[in-house]
Amino acid sequence: MQTLLSTAYLPPVQWFSRLASNGCVTVEMCESYHKQTYRNRCVIDAPNGAVALTIPVEKPEDGSRRVKDMRISDHDDWRNKHWHALESSYFNTPFFEYYQDDFRPFYEKKYEFLTDFNEALIHKCMELIGIQCKIRHTDSFVDPDEINPSETEDLRFLISPKIPYEKDTRFICKPYYQVFAERHGFQGNLSIIDLLFNMGPESILILRDSCVS
Repeated sequence: MQTLLSTAYLPPVQWFSRLASNGCVTVEMCESYHKQTYRNRCVIDAPNGAVALTIPVEKPEDGSRRVKDMRISDHDDWRNKHWHALESSYFNTPFFEYYQDDFRPFYEKKYEFLTDFNEALIHKCMELIGIQCKIRHTDSFVDPDEINPSETEDLRFLISPKIPYEKDTRFICKPYYQVFAERHGFQGNLSIIDLLFNMGPESILILRDSCVS
């Protein structure tokens, strides 16, 4: 079965669980851009609870709304703010010191397009976790009404900060160590970076156990 995903900024564990359980996934590149989604937002664990980090984007000059045409804005010094948030939230996790040099360069280099930045981060996470999965891209929009559910698992709109992850019947939110769990309990389905900084090499085991065949 083919798995169809949206692009995402440091996607949640739910998104990455499909990469860990598939040899190949397809990322939608030709859909219209959707606000307030994981396409430009990730959610991390902070001292006072879950916090969303959002990448500002600019509308293309030609009026295109395709996600692959969305450019990253330099507004509000977001790169420094995101890196500072990651550093302050995860400095005391078991693996932040080990992985920080892998991620810091992404917040020092300017990427023009959102999808390029997202994919570069995704591939870095795959490399560090040890996920062997090929990522393909759509070359035209895949109409949901034309999808055969027995052939394609369409997760473009199901994996969303607006939809409880429990709606995904193939995803099991496996608890793992989190540095702030004693303060506010386990926070489920956060960004993959939360899992990686807290669990390091064991991240792959959590991900494999998080997806029902």
